Amino acid sequence: MRSGKISESVLKRSVLRLIENSRKEVMKGAGIGVDCAFLSWGDPGSTEEGRVLASATETVSLPVRNPAYLAIMAAANNLAASGAQAIAVSLSITLPADAEETDLRELMNQAGECCKKLGIQITGGHTEVSSTVKAPVVTATAMGKAQRVLIQERSSAKTLEMDVVISKWIGMEGTSIIAGEKEEELSKRYPIRLIHDAQEIEKYLSVASEAAIALKSGVYAMHDVRNGGIFGALWELSRRLGVGLYIDLKRIPVKQETIELCEFYHLNPYELLSGGALIMVTSDGGRLVRMLEAEGIPAAIIGNTNGSNDKIIVNQDETRYLESAGPDEILKLFFI
Repeated sequence: MRSGKISESVLKRSVLRLIENSRKEVMKGAGIGVDCAFLSWGDPGSTEEGRVLASATETVSLPVRNPAYLAIMAAANNLAASGAQAIAVSLSITLPADAEETDLRELMNQAGECCKKLGIQITGGHTEVSSTVKAPVVTATAMGKAQRVLIQERSSAKTLEMDVVISKWIGMEGTSIIAGEKEEELSKRYPIRLIHDAQEIEKYLSVASEAAIALKSGVYAMHDVRNGGIFGALWELSRRLGVGLYIDLKRIPVKQETIELCEFYHLNPYELLSGGALIMVTSDGGRLVRMLEAEGIPAAIIGNTNGSNDKIIVNQDETRYLESAGPDEILKLFFI
């Protein structure tokens, strides 16, 4: 199989079909485009404060300088995009055989930095050394409390035409990784200020603030953008809701640093790791954009949902149909 996320067809055939829904406490579990599970131990279907636990897992296996930070941030973003607030995280760390204790300590420092930023606590986990890995592999399972359980009905989504809003910019996580890992190479072409600006994009990777604002606005659905970039996230969202999409490529916000680095390495910014951006589906996109911008969060309406099955991307006079996401573009720098 290819590097990166398992394809949708394999996921459906060899994973989802083999999962049994056997517990009434599971309000929301595994599915296409579903990144967070909700468990209730109160009355069935209750979302009463303290009665619903949210859980999400993310793994970072890229040979990068900050995998623990990125894994925790991604898992917490999964919760935020599903209407939950992260409060704790459990870590699993697998180190290569040539790792030193200082490497483990550095990973824990990264984890502590991210947890401090998000206001969450490490509750435990697992650490081991394995000769089968070449770089640290970090898996983070974030847990939190539901603020609002976003369980959309596909049938109702089909009957509504809603705005698709995105926060901040696409490609941020990939841009910060490339700038951090390839600084020496990039410095031969670009000013060091541009490279450092690209590295500092890491500070925008949390979507907790915009998710909280969107929840207050009555948002219909949210999806955090990560593997496969904005194209991958839009595909997953449309499949989850059972709706068609009409997206204007020119409206999708992207930083100049991302454009420059993608041109240098011949990467597609629309299929690049995009942690930090949040897709929000709402009946009044203009109002949501104003609410976000009032809190200093850039946002834009990039299109709308519709009752068809078509997922259309328009770029001036050019029209293309969105396809299931392939391997993330970031993998080309490390594995392809």
